[in-house]
Amino acid sequence: MSESALARRALTFGTLPVVCAVLVALNGLYLLIVAFGNITDFPTNQAFVHHVLAMDTTNFTTKPGTGLDPHVMWRAITAPWLQDLCYVALIAWEVAAGLMLAIATVFWFRGRRTGYETARRLSTTGLVMHVLLFFGGFTVIGGEWFQMWTSTFWNGEDPAFRNSALAILTLVVLYLPVERPSSDKRLTHSFDGDQRLNCAKTADV
Repeated sequence: MSESALARRALTFGTLPVVCAVLVALNGLYLLIVAFGNITDFPTNQAFVHHVLAMDTTNFTTKPGTGLDPHVMWRAITAPWLQDLCYVALIAWEVAAGLMLAIATVFWFRGRRTGYETARRLSTTGLVMHVLLFFGGFTVIGGEWFQMWTSTFWNGEDPAFRNSALAILTLVVLYLPVERPSSDKRLTHSFDGDQRLNCAKTADV
């Protein structure tokens, strides 16, 4: 292989599809590792889910089970079987989103021959599931509905924010437009059929 061919191949790793593939892969790997941890070490986060749903520490820094606000405690879920059902559903969602992103990663690397539309759509689905889990599930439902923000013992707001932000950042990268010089003869239209080249039609992965 000539030096110029090697140089072109090396430059390929600096293209936007590679960035998309790496970010999507890392998001998927993270979710699968989290799900694996929850499955193999079931009781650890089971306790977290139980306490968040029971709202028994939503009293800032006072003793658990005391100083609870009666105006919101009617929201609490205290049945252990229902708490466990929510936990299992959460794990199943993590697995589904992680697998979706893992499949999307494969399509990013296959896209050099088939195009990146499928990869981007699969990635979008998986990342939206990611955002729904941490932003919708932990921040909106856990944080506000179950008042997790008032708990100093069982509070997942900060990790939920980080995970949501990383997933949203990846979504933004997926839809970045990239302009080609007019002299570039390669395909320059985007998924929407306009004259932009976004990450799904940039140089080969």
